[in-house]
Amino acid sequence: MSTNPDRAGSARSGAATYIFGALGGLLFGYDLGVVAGALLLIEPELGLSPLETGFVTSSLLVGGMLGALSAGRLADRRGRRGLVLLAGAVFAVGCLIASVAPNLELIVIGRFVMGLAVGALAATVPIYLAEIAPAKHRGALSGLNQLMISTGILAAYLVNVAFDDAGQWRWSFGLALVPAIALLIGVYRQPESPRWLVKMGREDEARAILASRGNEHEFEEIRTVVAEQGARTKVTALLRDRKLRRILVIGVGVAFLQQVIGINTIIYYAPTILTELGFDDSAALLTNAGLGALTVVVTVIMLLLVDKIGRRIPLILGALGMTACMAVLGLVFLAGDISGGGASGWIAITCLSLFKVFFSLSWGGMVWILLGEIFPLRVREPAMGMATFMNWTGNLLVGLFFPVLLAVGTGGVFFMFAGVGVLAFFFALTMIPETKGKTLEQIELAQAAVRAPEREQLDRR
Repeated sequence: MSTNPDRAGSARSGAATYIFGALGGLLFGYDLGVVAGALLLIEPELGLSPLETGFVTSSLLVGGMLGALSAGRLADRRGRRGLVLLAGAVFAVGCLIASVAPNLELIVIGRFVMGLAVGALAATVPIYLAEIAPAKHRGALSGLNQLMISTGILAAYLVNVAFDDAGQWRWSFGLALVPAIALLIGVYRQPESPRWLVKMGREDEARAILASRGNEHEFEEIRTVVAEQGARTKVTALLRDRKLRRILVIGVGVAFLQQVIGINTIIYYAPTILTELGFDDSAALLTNAGLGALTVVVTVIMLLLVDKIGRRIPLILGALGMTACMAVLGLVFLAGDISGGGASGWIAITCLSLFKVFFSLSWGGMVWILLGEIFPLRVREPAMGMATFMNWTGNLLVGLFFPVLLAVGTGGVFFMFAGVGVLAFFFALTMIPETKGKTLEQIELAQAAVRAPEREQLDRR
């Protein structure tokens, strides 16, 4: 049976777009994960206090918050592809600063610059992937972002294992240049989002891109939505209108809860927790790498299932599973000595593993998929920026204060995260819609914010 060379070439081109577009998630994940092992070496070398350790972790997150806030306007002006390229270049600069830093101050500055880049990428990559993917496979293709985040975290863990001698943490930071360069080279050759092109009046380019991927039938639907709903709505109107405000609350809520539900206690501080369980530094880093590998495998399973089971049910069940894991961890640490390698230690490791499984099957990938889908096109960039800002805010709170909370009492901290898991369960149950199998325009029309005359009146205010 012969193969149509044009169709085969189109498939290869589309696959490259999704893979290279998702590489921003790899940078995000690598930077989140690399600090876990690097801290074990930086702390004694520089004599860091618990608060200074929090600064090393959170400097990336502060940059991420600012990068996410600025991403909306930049993505609207430069396009999704243009912003990804800019962020990749900024990331490379920050990576160089952090890898050669002789003191705490320059490490913090370098990670802050890297944070600016990954914050912008976190806000832009889910939009880019959602806007170029066909509806029936959008969950899996958008979920590549989370797979890349998980892969980046695993790569960071493996790098930490390889460079676990004194002074070698610089290599851990410096090797992030490799995916940054791959991102710049790969995305440079990829197309812009056709939905952004239609919004900017560049319809011929948008039609050509859709046709090259066999999705030309979506062009009229996109153009109709832009004509009826408008290309842009002011952010003030977004905040004033009740229906738009509800969509924003959903996006901001899932983004914030994803970070404060406890995942970063494992990403950042699993080696520290494992050393409390009696592991030496090398064994803790190796076990942490195993947790990272588990995350990648489970994320692949999530990608295979997401377009069949949808987004809402996994978010509900995942919150319940993570709540149970955190509650058991709290009981284990409150029970007393766990450093002897007995049953309590193995229960703790099992709970850490199961937590990552539940997170990867639900709130890990599903949140970024959902965020790329639920916002109407005319407010997509600023709304995504706000949601990602809150995601990084939650990330910052955990990264900055978790070392201090650990010093106060580990068991109580895990019970606190169990309480957040209960809140996440009720939020998913009562607020989150199902978006499986619908085009972005069908989702937007189904939750149309206001009738056109009302929207025009809001825009004039």
